[in-house]
Amino acid sequence: MPKRSNKNIKQNSLQQNILEVFQSNPTQAFNYKQISKRLRIQKVSQKKIVENILHSFLDQKVLVEQSPGKFKLVSSSSNLKIIIGKVDMTSTGTAYIVVDGMPDDIYINERGLSNALHGDLVEVAIIKVKRNGKPIGEIKKVLERAQTEFVGTIEKSLKYAFLVPDSKRMPVDIFIPLSKLNGAENGEKAIAKMTDWPKEADSPFGEIIKVLGKPGENETEMHAILAEYGLPSEFPKRVEEDAKKLSVEISKEEIKKRRDLREVLTFTIDPADAKDFDDALSIQKLKNGNWEVGVHIADVSHYLKEGTELDEEAYARGTSVYLVDRVVPMLPEVLSNFACSLRPNEDKLCFSAIFELDEQAKIQNEWFGRTVIHSDRRFAYEQAQEIIEGKKDDYSEPILTLDSLSKKLREERFKKGSINFHSLEVKFELDDKGDPLGVFLKEQKDANKLIEDFMLLANKRVGEFIGKKGKPFVYRIHDNPDPEKLQTFSQFIKKFGYRIDTTSPKGISSTLNRLMNDITGKAEEGLISQLAIRTMAKAVYSTDNVGHYGLSFKYYSHFTSPIRRYPDVMAHRLLQHYLDGGKDANKEELEEKCKHCSDQEKLATDAERASIKFMQVKFMQGKEGEIFGGVISGVSEWGIFVELEESKCEGLIRMKSLTDDFYNFDPDNYAIQGKRTGKIYRIGNELTVKVLKADLSKKQLDFQLMEDYNF
Repeated sequence: MPKRSNKNIKQNSLQQNILEVFQSNPTQAFNYKQISKRLRIQKVSQKKIVENILHSFLDQKVLVEQSPGKFKLVSSSSNLKIIIGKVDMTSTGTAYIVVDGMPDDIYINERGLSNALHGDLVEVAIIKVKRNGKPIGEIKKVLERAQTEFVGTIEKSLKYAFLVPDSKRMPVDIFIPLSKLNGAENGEKAIAKMTDWPKEADSPFGEIIKVLGKPGENETEMHAILAEYGLPSEFPKRVEEDAKKLSVEISKEEIKKRRDLREVLTFTIDPADAKDFDDALSIQKLKNGNWEVGVHIADVSHYLKEGTELDEEAYARGTSVYLVDRVVPMLPEVLSNFACSLRPNEDKLCFSAIFELDEQAKIQNEWFGRTVIHSDRRFAYEQAQEIIEGKKDDYSEPILTLDSLSKKLREERFKKGSINFHSLEVKFELDDKGDPLGVFLKEQKDANKLIEDFMLLANKRVGEFIGKKGKPFVYRIHDNPDPEKLQTFSQFIKKFGYRIDTTSPKGISSTLNRLMNDITGKAEEGLISQLAIRTMAKAVYSTDNVGHYGLSFKYYSHFTSPIRRYPDVMAHRLLQHYLDGGKDANKEELEEKCKHCSDQEKLATDAERASIKFMQVKFMQGKEGEIFGGVISGVSEWGIFVELEESKCEGLIRMKSLTDDFYNFDPDNYAIQGKRTGKIYRIGNELTVKVLKADLSKKQLDFQLMEDYNF
């Protein structure tokens, strides 16, 4: 299993600031207190970070210790403008260095890479600045490897072998001596660990640490995807053993500490195939005519104690990973599917947000705290939807009441600026072997929205409850959209006859909602929805609350899914800590954990997309030569991406296959245009294509444009 680094490199800008102090005073020595004073750092915890960075620079021979605790820039570095950043490798073998606080990334050509790889933390020197102000640099030193284990295919010869990495961002193959193959055969997928990279060598040296199997097989490819993104496929034995030792019995003493809600009508609504139920709803009518609605969330923090190996493993994972044919859980099964899962007809420990709502769904009172519940019934979304649509059931009244209240909450949310994005989720019908039989889009109906509305309410009010106290907390933030991206999007949708107001945040949200309503059911709905989402900033976890733009919430946290998201566990712990009158948590430590969880979420999302891509390609195998209708879903300098109408599978018409003209890429208009003919292929255009190739190893579909074909 690939080793996952928990080191955080969010200190790039601080490292750069410290270096600049020394570079401005190349003959002077400083201790950590003097550096901290110059950088106006006052907190003891941050001064400690400064001290650690100084010793790190000493180890890297950037600084020399002139006297105990006092450091000076080494003479060989005094004339260099050293910048520390992170490598963002392109698929062409060049790279950009991303530096915190710098407006422009630093371009690095292949000769300037100095054995650096994607994600590495490096020292870089700027060697030239273009006329447009864009810097060009070369890498001087690799400070920290982001990755040392790589997934790929074995190419074996008589005297040696190479691992050809799957990742397009890995520009070199890894040399494997035959003695280090560990049983891997030619053509098999495997994981190689990079052991050395001599300066004179074109390729790094490595050894095979795990054989995954034959390319194209589900088990091989899913494990390969997990390994490529540094995600685990199983729990370490010691963690499994610790989980088995957990006491999952609910004692009478524990119940006495909690609000007992076992007599209140409670149920869960989840996907039909769900195994872990981390949220439940309760409802009862109060004597004053209002409704008491409880949002009950599994109390994972009761079982997951800080400092244990079980907790450290959950933090390292950060999230559960949902591949097409499996879930890689954040918590071992004894917790995720049993002790913490709010299964029907069982007493369960919860953390609850309880709201008194009037008939207009206005909050009259609220309460947060630990509870014990008893779920009376488990509903699948489809079952709840049938009741909403008129099917009679013993639970018709509570479900219809919750549906009515949720719709009022939703209406109020949209009225206040929440954006109603139309996101489409691709799902597969799989056979017993896990092979795809069909592809379909998951539809969000009222039952899904009912649960979403009450989860949003709980997340919002928990964030607000702590936020208004000014206490350090874990927020789910979503920044305002980038004005340039928004303007480009605005110009593009005008071609379809739509407009948005980009002059104010309120104008943007209200006109975006109108746009989402206007495109409903239209051919361009999927395209414009996806482009609108791409225009927005990415939601992340942070202690610095800037609000949630997409939801139009001033305060928003993640509180409702602690079985599958570690930030929710953190939110539970912090909420209870503050309810108990605890002092302010350490904001710097929380922020580091937020950054880690955001990074893990990104890896999990990328892995999930890769698994969808693999399954789409597998679904299209055997369909080579067949002709399909599709819509242009993207354009690039390499060609036209086309999404097939029926299966939603996406493939590429390569630019070099368009032989009728020379086409230029026009990113501002999401198009390519012929130089001679002026012919334009733009996102949203309908096309007919022939399937040329379905390459499972590359997770890639190749299409040929069939311009004159009629069905």
